[in-house]
Amino acid sequence: MMRKVLTFIMAGGKGERLLPLTKDRTKPAVPFGGIYRIIDFTLSNCINSGMRKIYILTQYKSASLQRHIRLGWNFLPSELGQFIELLPAQQRIGDSWYMGTADAIYQNLYTLEMDRPDEVLILAGDHIYKMNYYSMIDVHREQNADLTVGVVEIDKFKSKHLGVVETDVQGRVTGFQEKPANPKTIPGKPDKIFGSMGIYVFNQSVLMQELLEDAKNSKSAHDFGKDIIPQMLKKGMKIVAYNFRDKDNGEEYWRDIGTIDAYYDANMELIQVNPTFNLYDQEWLIRTFQEQYPPVKTVHSGDKEEGRVGLVLDSIVSEGCVVSGGRVQRSILSPNVRINSFSEVYDSILMESVHVGRHAKVKRAIIDKDVSIPQGMVIGFNLEEDRKRFFVSESGIVVVAKGTEIK
Repeated sequence: MMRKVLTFIMAGGKGERLLPLTKDRTKPAVPFGGIYRIIDFTLSNCINSGMRKIYILTQYKSASLQRHIRLGWNFLPSELGQFIELLPAQQRIGDSWYMGTADAIYQNLYTLEMDRPDEVLILAGDHIYKMNYYSMIDVHREQNADLTVGVVEIDKFKSKHLGVVETDVQGRVTGFQEKPANPKTIPGKPDKIFGSMGIYVFNQSVLMQELLEDAKNSKSAHDFGKDIIPQMLKKGMKIVAYNFRDKDNGEEYWRDIGTIDAYYDANMELIQVNPTFNLYDQEWLIRTFQEQYPPVKTVHSGDKEEGRVGLVLDSIVSEGCVVSGGRVQRSILSPNVRINSFSEVYDSILMESVHVGRHAKVKRAIIDKDVSIPQGMVIGFNLEEDRKRFFVSESGIVVVAKGTEIK
């Protein structure tokens, strides 16, 4: 039987824990892995899973995200009823902006009434993972569930950063805890919890009924985890957990890159010899929009100037980059980055159009777009000095904000 699935991607989050990377852009629009934006991974999962009716809900500082979607994701044939469409917060119902994940869908109920899908797939646009969503939809149908929640096994001590889904031994959801200090663990696994992935499959009629009921509750935060799931459990409705496994290797690769340190670590995982997350899988392509840049170039002057080498080791280098007599190691260079003579870059993420001056040194840093690092500048070697000028994370990652003019 032909399935009719409508997909909503939540892409309106502020991402305050990712400041200053989110100073001028919403979290799903933050660059990742050299050429991508964070939302590209969710959208690529959708396309690779056969999802062809996709709404992206935007709200906070969405200009760069809107441009990225317009330029890079406007390829589905509308004459076949396929689309990737942006839905900005527009006060369609009342005079408020999106007040929570459930309210964002509620304010767009007219789309459900127009499309009349069998199921509604709700996704977060700010996680890194590969998933065939139809595997989850198949489980939802086989279990005859009202709601299926995507979960991932995570160490118990990380519960303070996640919504925790409680289940019985059959995998049926019995409760939901928001960032608990003492979480309910997985039956039979006292050191593990089921973390909510922010992924939901609803029967369309159930979703509409629950959203309409929740909207009338003035005490509700209008959130799926905090409000909708408990509301459904009280009624005895059937909610099941879908235990996610990565499509590549059966492991549970899922990264919530909500902090600078988590974002940095996930990027650095990509440059390992055998990264768990494989960007080079031809059967599961990660798509994005790419500007037109020339090929990568390295410049090495031989023996004319001692120490002047165009050298790149264990790194990801995007198109348009020129490494002219400098050294790059264990780093990610986004498009149009220039590394000048005698400069050194280690364990760092350099975003688009960053220029590193001669004799400059950069270590364990994230340099956002359009930053020129002056000749002889040192970043990441003296954190006390760096804190006077830049943001420094808990683990000592120095972040230079987009467009910063460094004197």
